[in-house]
Amino acid sequence: MALLYQDGRAEIHQVVVGPVDNNVYVLRCRETGDAVLLDAANEHERLLEMCRDLGVRTVLETHGHWDHIQAVPAVRDAGYQVGVTAADAAMLPSYDFVLEDDSVIPVGRLRLRTILTPGHTPGSMCFRVEGLPVLFSGDTLFPGGPGATKFEGGDFPTIIRSIEDRLFSPLDADVQVLPGHGDATTIGTERPHLQEWIDRGW
Repeated sequence: MALLYQDGRAEIHQVVVGPVDNNVYVLRCRETGDAVLLDAANEHERLLEMCRDLGVRTVLETHGHWDHIQAVPAVRDAGYQVGVTAADAAMLPSYDFVLEDDSVIPVGRLRLRTILTPGHTPGSMCFRVEGLPVLFSGDTLFPGGPGATKFEGGDFPTIIRSIEDRLFSPLDADVQVLPGHGDATTIGTERPHLQEWIDRGW
């Protein structure tokens, strides 16, 4: 488990799990000790240990692809509530509540803003920590381009619109992008390359 970010208000922890190296993140409020886990991907025993150690109360899914949801039954059985968008809900074996676009999820005194970004899946969602330069991008945005759109429910023009209108346009260049796999990047690093991605078609 790695500590990716820390200031007086927040901590962000990361662990990499499963056969396709999924990033799982925990956002924790340092003032209250409350935390949320993003993507119950795999290796449920490791994730449950993180939940217990870091004060996790709820689990949020960025989307419903199999590699991001393997631990959902185990975390629900352990008493954690799981949220997912309505468009991706049928992809999960079970869930507790539906995530709406442009809403606020309190994490202690932190505020996590939902950003619906369809394209990788119909209900893909990113999460922005208000007041911090951090975006959890799921499989919507990676270093070097958008997430794959060749799977069922994926659509390349849709993911491009999501990235351009909902991420690149409103977010500052210094915002750290924490994706569902691989290394972090920033909005400023990726934004100049949007037309290249459109031209190549993936």
